[in-house]
Amino acid sequence: MTRPGRTIASILTCAGMAGVLAGCGSGGSADAEATTLTLYNAQHEDLMKAMVEGFTDKTGITVEFRSGEDPELANQIVQEGKASPADVFVTENSPSVQLVADAGLFAPVDDAALEQVPEKYRPASGEWVGFAARTTVLAYNPDLISESELPESMLDLAKPEWKGKVGFPPGGADFQAVVSAVLALRGEDATRTWLQGLADGDAVYPGNGAVMQAVNEGQIPVGIIYHYYWYKDQAESGANSDHVKLHSFGNEDPGAFVSVSGAGVLASSDHPKEAQQLVAYLTSADGQRRLAESTALEYAVADGAASADVLPPLDTLDAPTIDPGSLNGPKVTELMQEVGLL
Repeated sequence: MTRPGRTIASILTCAGMAGVLAGCGSGGSADAEATTLTLYNAQHEDLMKAMVEGFTDKTGITVEFRSGEDPELANQIVQEGKASPADVFVTENSPSVQLVADAGLFAPVDDAALEQVPEKYRPASGEWVGFAARTTVLAYNPDLISESELPESMLDLAKPEWKGKVGFPPGGADFQAVVSAVLALRGEDATRTWLQGLADGDAVYPGNGAVMQAVNEGQIPVGIIYHYYWYKDQAESGANSDHVKLHSFGNEDPGAFVSVSGAGVLASSDHPKEAQQLVAYLTSADGQRRLAESTALEYAVADGAASADVLPPLDTLDAPTIDPGSLNGPKVTELMQEVGLL
């Protein structure tokens, strides 16, 4: 198997951002240089540091990170309420950013930033905006199973013939986001049935990487993961993925779900103008270029933004259409607790 290389996307300028980002040139204004934003970061820290570095270079605004997991930081912000020190919150998956939106703690994202991102990658409410994405895939070991033997739908993996053969990481925000897509697309009863089938198989792992490694080692024939775990491992060494291939369900199946990483500005921010600038930068041509050139291998989602060349284009995945603001994290937790997965 040939490991995918890294091709740098075409460099895009910030000319189209002149009305959005103050001081598009290096350094920014004197006022901006005196501002420090607090970013509650639930995304991969290396990716966000690469993107924020570009923002600081252009505006002079510095950013202090407080990093954690999606649900952890979302619940912390809700508990802090209007007293939260956060200016901006970014997540890996949309249910956590929507939890904060549902608590009424976000200011609307400026129209200029919203208009940079297609509607399918942001909620209809405009309370936050998507800036990156990852797609659901089925990892399989071709030494154990052929692609022709894989089911037509991810939901078929709950059938008795797949019992114990499907690895998945129920404790992680990634898998829970996938469940939220099943819930939005198929309803509560179908989601409960699917989860119960997976729970009965008891092929539980602590994370996407562990699922992929188990498939690679032949412990299980298939596993539900996000795409970038495989691409990152292939780009690094292939040690945990050389015996793994990826299958995309397509056909608008829940198994082709594209999970959106969101960014929102806290209504209680002491620096609302600068916080809006940061969100605008994440969705700008320059911010998306930095994402595409990073080792994260997640998808860029802004209009006209190119993702890493090694990734199949988003518009070829035939993903289901879901308003990312409709994904119900608390209900997912309830259902997973009901079947004993949490």
